[in-house]
Amino acid sequence: MTIYLSDAGKRFNRDWIFRHFTYTFEAGTSYAITGPNGSGKSTLLQSLSGGMMLSEGTVQYSINNTAYSIENIYKQVSICAPYLEVIEEMTLREFLDFHHGFKPFLTGIETNNIIALLGLEKAENKQIRYYSSGMKQRVKLAQCIFSDTAIVLLDEPCTNLDADGIALYHRLITAYCKDRLVVVSSNDEVEYQFCKEKINMGNYKNSPTLI
Repeated sequence: MTIYLSDAGKRFNRDWIFRHFTYTFEAGTSYAITGPNGSGKSTLLQSLSGGMMLSEGTVQYSINNTAYSIENIYKQVSICAPYLEVIEEMTLREFLDFHHGFKPFLTGIETNNIIALLGLEKAENKQIRYYSSGMKQRVKLAQCIFSDTAIVLLDEPCTNLDADGIALYHRLITAYCKDRLVVVSSNDEVEYQFCKEKINMGNYKNSPTLI
């Protein structure tokens, strides 16, 4: 999967979040999106996902040099972000089985494997609403990383994780994201230290207001 952004910009009302962003994201490479609060890190991530339309410029997707429609890009995207919630009325097993129903897991991965890898076997039949914030974050990471998608988007992925949770995050990235297109939005180096490319969104905020 390759994503091409050409002269991309996004504004809300009269305020430009970012402008004149031209970049190519390619599979097998991991990218860190950094920058001050309000610089557009999360906005760019949502634009890459196809979930938010650009105000100017274009975004294009291709697989093996063949164009892939933006209408269907959701099939190739998984995302983990603080503003996305899991279904707390479900147990972990119910939630993973439900998620698998509309976005298949990676080849060879089943619900039992995921629960074991997360270290949540003792809590698998407990409703997620009773989980700690760190346990919920592990679930969010699982539904993102184990989905069989070409694009993995991670917004502040270590939110609420302790040292063991952060170590788990890095193990999952190493084991399951090697050949995928990974984009991490964060200002915490521990979350993106593995990324090969770094993009500072502060460099794309040179037109703060719409004239």
